[in-house]
Amino acid sequence: MALIVQKYGGTSVGSIEKIKNVAKRVLRGQQQGHQMVVVLSAMSGQTDKLISMATEIQSIPDQREMDMLLSTGEQVTIALFAMAVKDAGSDAISLLGDQVRIVTTNMHTRARIRDIDTALIHKHLDAGKVVVVAGFQGVTEEGDITTLGRGGSDTTAVALAAALKADACEIFTDVEGVYTTDPNICAQARKINMITYDEMLELASLGAKVLEIRSVGLAKRYKVPLHVRSTFSENEGTWVVEEDRIMESMLVSGITYSRKEARITIKAVPDQPGVASKIFQPISSAGILVDMIIQNTREGQLTDITFTVLRTDYARTMELLKKTAAEIGAESVSGDETIAKVSIVGVGMRNHSGIASTMFQVMAREGINIMMISTSEIKVSCVIAEKYTELAVRSLHAAFNLDKDNPPAAE
Repeated sequence: MALIVQKYGGTSVGSIEKIKNVAKRVLRGQQQGHQMVVVLSAMSGQTDKLISMATEIQSIPDQREMDMLLSTGEQVTIALFAMAVKDAGSDAISLLGDQVRIVTTNMHTRARIRDIDTALIHKHLDAGKVVVVAGFQGVTEEGDITTLGRGGSDTTAVALAAALKADACEIFTDVEGVYTTDPNICAQARKINMITYDEMLELASLGAKVLEIRSVGLAKRYKVPLHVRSTFSENEGTWVVEEDRIMESMLVSGITYSRKEARITIKAVPDQPGVASKIFQPISSAGILVDMIIQNTREGQLTDITFTVLRTDYARTMELLKKTAAEIGAESVSGDETIAKVSIVGVGMRNHSGIASTMFQVMAREGINIMMISTSEIKVSCVIAEKYTELAVRSLHAAFNLDKDNPPAAE
């Protein structure tokens, strides 16, 4: 008998019929002798409706009250799901984040999980029930409801799997698993059978939408085996596991991209100690994440600093940076919202040279100018003009033989 945590997203439980079908699937697992913990998101479209109502009342909604509002979406789903299980002849109980005691920080709308009390879940599992937990939410020590931000239900599921020492955590979605790239722009994309935590972390951070990055980080930290698979198929999906469980590592496992980037340059900055801190401290204090940073030295003790932020933070960053530029005596601030980031990822890159060179050659052959480059042990990212995104992805996918069933492995 295994203890399995399953998470179903909004599209998987988007209607009463879909909820009934998911209940049947979960019960098959229980009938095989497994203890089943199910984490559910709000029904597709519900969260957007709630946000829309809030913004009709407040242009910038109060964050505490937003958490109170948004947490109701999952409450509806879990109650309906528990009813569906009971109607199918078994027993289930639905539990909210505060009932389970998923204790979080008090940062409303983007809280982080601090602790989980598993006693109540074990009690109901031992009684033979399917335990249905609301994803995306928790509670502060003071008793305030919180939500975990984008992809929060994935994080809830993995955190529960870790706390319960589950045998597996299955993330059900509307795709078959993790692909070598986005099938919507590359028809040759293939499903990956097994991928490492590190590769999945990079893919998630660089734009892949299948798993939320915090959930992958938790899975790696607590060694939770993740299985990404389709709600609408019985096929095996993609396992996210430790590197030592994969016998051979491909040179490149996947190509990903993000069109959510913006590039900002502050020109003719005095090249002296402390200036970089003055530039980035106000940005950090505003909660804005900076990705790539490049510094180009000029003559006369001056330098240009270019960096990227999410496009949603572009306007705020420009406003902050113009004030900073005036304070430090920089020449000007300019920006570009028409860029994209294209990345190659693979643990095989650790022990194989020439991967970056191949990427640059492909870009040059296709006439794509590279504006910025960022590397790590297992990835290379390039900032390019947004209009070339799909061409770059397809060309790189072909160049690294990811359209083949057995691409070359690292030596």
